Amino acid sequence: MLLGYRECPSFCSVGRRVGAHHQTVERCVERALAYGPLAALDDRPRPGKEPTITPEAKAWLVSLACDKAKDHGYPHELWTTRLLARHARERGPKAGHRCLAHLVQGTVCKILGKEEIKPHKVRYYLENRDAEFERKMAEVLCVYREVEVLKKAAAKSKRRGKRVAILSCDEKPGIQAIATTAPDLPPAPGVHATFARDHEYKRHGTLSLLAGIDLLTGKVHALVRDRHRSREFVELLKLLDAAYPANTAIKLILDNHSAHISKETTAWLATRPAGRFEFTFTPKHGSWLNLIEGFFSKFARSVLRHIRVTSKHELKERIMAGIANVNRHPVIHTWSYTLAEAA
Repeated sequence: MLLGYRECPSFCSVGRRVGAHHQTVERCVERALAYGPLAALDDRPRPGKEPTITPEAKAWLVSLACDKAKDHGYPHELWTTRLLARHARERGPKAGHRCLAHLVQGTVCKILGKEEIKPHKVRYYLENRDAEFERKMAEVLCVYREVEVLKKAAAKSKRRGKRVAILSCDEKPGIQAIATTAPDLPPAPGVHATFARDHEYKRHGTLSLLAGIDLLTGKVHALVRDRHRSREFVELLKLLDAAYPANTAIKLILDNHSAHISKETTAWLATRPAGRFEFTFTPKHGSWLNLIEGFFSKFARSVLRHIRVTSKHELKERIMAGIANVNRHPVIHTWSYTLAEAA
């Protein structure tokens, strides 16, 4: 506007050229003459309407939002902004905040947004319930350090040192045997790019995968059973016992599942030679320290993803075939996070 007015000092002609009312051009020129050309680029500040909601009322509303809705007699667990606005309209004037008598949901959102309060959402956290978390974590990381030492020693020398097998073990329960009720339709060029599957399905039950991955070789030892009790865990131990020579010490990294420390498991371990099995337990809520969790995640995203079977027996065969495929091309898992601090 200012450049156009400089070429042609006519409010109307400049307005027609830029598509604005001539009074808008006139006010812009007046601001430029009064405050300078840069100040003319923005509108002058206006007083606006005086706020009707007092700071005390806003503080009361924010404090209310920090409570749970159920604490104020509602069946809701948490507030919704609509419920909070209605509560403030009904209870605010009685609490001495008459300005909240006509509070609407949008105003509630603005007030809470400025305070960065989101009472309708939940963010989860994990409470530390293991007083010895750091010590137990260090024990697990020391085992991973031992794995690194054994790998380096094996790379430098062909002579076999102390016979040790270190495995990361866990169970993956609840693998669903789901069948389709109609045939899957394959992709068709120019029609649909993906497989098409009917929404309906049939359940055949669930299975549990018990597995241990050798951290030195990458081989996976696995069992598939209907449940994952102590007897199934003992079966896995027997499988490991048969897989390694008698003079090999088998070290297992485990979580705190009851089957790992049950009387049945302890009784079977007592029948084995001293030093044959050694357990290192992850701390409570520290299963992320167990490397096999990463293997289970990859296995679920590859072999088990979208799997459909006609029976639990077929699911078991598919899982064991997937394990066999992994063992044909074993991957040695390596832990690196905070490993230096475990030395």
